[in-house]
Amino acid sequence: MRTELFDYHLPPELIAQHPAAEREGSRLLVVNCGNGAIEHRKFAEFPAYLASGDCMVFNASRVRRSRLRGRKEGSGGKVELLLLSAREDGTWEALARPARRLYPGTFISFGEGLEDEVVEKGARGEIRVRMGPGETPAVEAAIERLGEVPLPPYIREELHDPERYQTVFADRLGSAAAPTAGLHFEASTLRRVEEKGVRLAFLHLDVGLDTFRPIAEEVVEDHGIHSEEMDLGEEACADINATRREGVRVVAVGTTAVRALESSLSRGELIPRHGATSLFIYPGFDFKVVDCMVTNFHMPRSSLLMLVCAFAGRKLVMEAYRQAVEERYRFLSFGDACYFYYEHGWTERGEG
Repeated sequence: MRTELFDYHLPPELIAQHPAAEREGSRLLVVNCGNGAIEHRKFAEFPAYLASGDCMVFNASRVRRSRLRGRKEGSGGKVELLLLSAREDGTWEALARPARRLYPGTFISFGEGLEDEVVEKGARGEIRVRMGPGETPAVEAAIERLGEVPLPPYIREELHDPERYQTVFADRLGSAAAPTAGLHFEASTLRRVEEKGVRLAFLHLDVGLDTFRPIAEEVVEDHGIHSEEMDLGEEACADINATRREGVRVVAVGTTAVRALESSLSRGELIPRHGATSLFIYPGFDFKVVDCMVTNFHMPRSSLLMLVCAFAGRKLVMEAYRQAVEERYRFLSFGDACYFYYEHGWTERGEG
């Protein structure tokens, strides 16, 4: 399958540079995957599309304040570090700028005693560092004090309130980027949804920066998908499995929730899963768990757009995106939302 099939023209001025004034203040493109109908709504209307018994699944990973500005010990040269993920051996994967003269053994100081030592250098600016001093909890606390929220590279305006790049339900540090579909939800939205009899379930998938990178390979199947750490617990599994047995819908909030859920099915049941997933979802994928999906608009030629096309059909998704561009929706992380849904879940698809 050729990557160019997932390309579209995204006018630069449609890339949202700041969040809406209110979390619920964005627009909502609603796509009925069963009959192809497309509606233009407001996100505040979203609960009307849910039914009693549905189960909504959210990614509650919190974005680490992982952009650090420091100086090399000795020369005093400025270095900007972006921490990506912690490894089991206590080191961190990171990106550095400039990286050209960061050799193994180089120390970088960030203030308040926080420093790192470069232990390995890659070919494209990626490095591995050992952060210190102290144990991991002390290092994490120092990073949260000294670091900045790492906004996506296409956002060039300053974010005055860093909490607007966090979901209201985020409760565990780990992500290098926000699970942006969840940014539209206020605490009051969740209450309104629960009042309709909708179950709420939470998992964690630590979003990596590869989520922003378009696929460079000409053939989709040649792409090596990135790995992300996830944690799906027993309580969430119980709620979602009950929903599926009752024949009502599982509504995933965000492509990260979709990826985690579809990675966790075993013999027809969701099972707790803790560890990495490298699941690559593109057209032809056989969905087994997710019936409906809330998501933002994604970059052309990205793995996230391919996931949405796998779920709703490429022609329908590309038509929805064409209309969104025509109607001047706001795109990407701080942009508007989409809701791709099947009215009756898998029964509607003949899986019943």
